[in-house]
Amino acid sequence: FAFEEAGNLLEENRDAVTISIEDEGSKPKRAAAYSPGGNEEDPLTSDDRTELLSGQKKSIPFWTFEYYQQFFDIETHHVKERIIGSVRPWPVKNFIHVYLRRNPDLFGPFWICTTLVFAIAISGNISNFLVHLGKPNYKYTPEFRKVTIAATAIFSYAWLVPLALWGTLLWRNNKILSLVSYSFMEIVCVYGYSLAIYIPAVVLWILPYEWLRWCSIVGALCLSGSVLVMTFLPAVRDDHPKVMISILSTIALLNVLLAVGCKAYFFSKPEPAEISTSDQVTSST
Repeated sequence: FAFEEAGNLLEENRDAVTISIEDEGSKPKRAAAYSPGGNEEDPLTSDDRTELLSGQKKSIPFWTFEYYQQFFDIETHHVKERIIGSVRPWPVKNFIHVYLRRNPDLFGPFWICTTLVFAIAISGNISNFLVHLGKPNYKYTPEFRKVTIAATAIFSYAWLVPLALWGTLLWRNNKILSLVSYSFMEIVCVYGYSLAIYIPAVVLWILPYEWLRWCSIVGALCLSGSVLVMTFLPAVRDDHPKVMISILSTIALLNVLLAVGCKAYFFSKPEPAEISTSDQVTSST
């Protein structure tokens, strides 16, 4: 009779709190509410749970804003580590494997390229001013077009060269399946961070000393080129020796052309002091 009375009380109040006698340490549980449709789950919750259990991620088209937004989601200390790694190359360390870890970003490369563009344009204007300073017929006019030219050169190098390299590695990977493959965003990330060393080098180009400029160019080329060559060497190591040498030589040559071209175009060579006419007449007599 007591069990029948308890059953009737639970039937009347389905939201009552029940306690299991078998497990004394368990917390009170609230009885599930009755639903006329049976055990039905939210379809959105079920889809998310299935996606998480299967380990699959919804693919996002590359032409959408959400696709590129994921490459700007990075913490500051990771960017700092990658910048330091780009100026400290080691033969046993691959930049992609050690610093990117299959998580490339565009935040660091974008701001490195932007900073380098303004550094080249501003340093070039200051250098031009210092070279012609003191000349009676010289009038300083800022050359804003240098910003546009520098931006075209830097961003073309940081995007078009990785695109060509990615296509070449993809083509060689289809022929030789054992080659190491890198994604396009990983290659863009490596090229972007490899330009970080040129920012302090460009600042030194303000000083009108050719020996100092060439020393900074050689130092920046060695560090930047070493990062690029050692990063992409595993991707072509198992390829034909001629193909491997051609790809690595092209990577190094384009890096040299960028540095020397920027130095030659944006920074005027210091002119020797002109000898006045009176001094020439005096020396001739």
